[in-house]
Amino acid sequence: MKDLRTVTPGAVKVKTGVEAPEAVAEKLAEILSGTYDLLIRTHEVHWNIEGPMFYGVHMLTETQYGELFAATDELAERIRALGHLAPATPGALLDTDAKGTKAKAGAAAMITALKDRHEALSRACHEGITLAEDSGDPVTADMLTARSAAHEKAAWMLRSMAAG
Repeated sequence: MKDLRTVTPGAVKVKTGVEAPEAVAEKLAEILSGTYDLLIRTHEVHWNIEGPMFYGVHMLTETQYGELFAATDELAERIRALGHLAPATPGALLDTDAKGTKAKAGAAAMITALKDRHEALSRACHEGITLAEDSGDPVTADMLTARSAAHEKAAWMLRSMAAG
């Protein structure tokens, strides 16, 4: 009998019919990283927004970061279901090359930065949908379709706020 205190997580082969689980898991890890990064940037705006748009942006970003947090768990769990480890270090989860939302920027610039990140994640989801479908993975394709819809809605709402 194995000593359960010494079990370490690792990648495993799963036999669910997904033809390229590693490639799908890698794309999901990329989307997870982008989602986590956007979660942090959304908090940055939520905490630092000022001016006449404060209340509306503060409330919208609170809703959005809650949705993003739930999405990180769903994405990580799908990576695990595909037999791979989810990225879990700050370096793997945050895009250190990306420019922040610049808390000292005006409200419109902060909102536009978030909108741009949602649009980029939507595009990444579209790529993931194609990869998942080509790999015979309708579960991931469905999940990424829902993720893309969430990002497109968030981008629309942010775009509408910044237009005023």
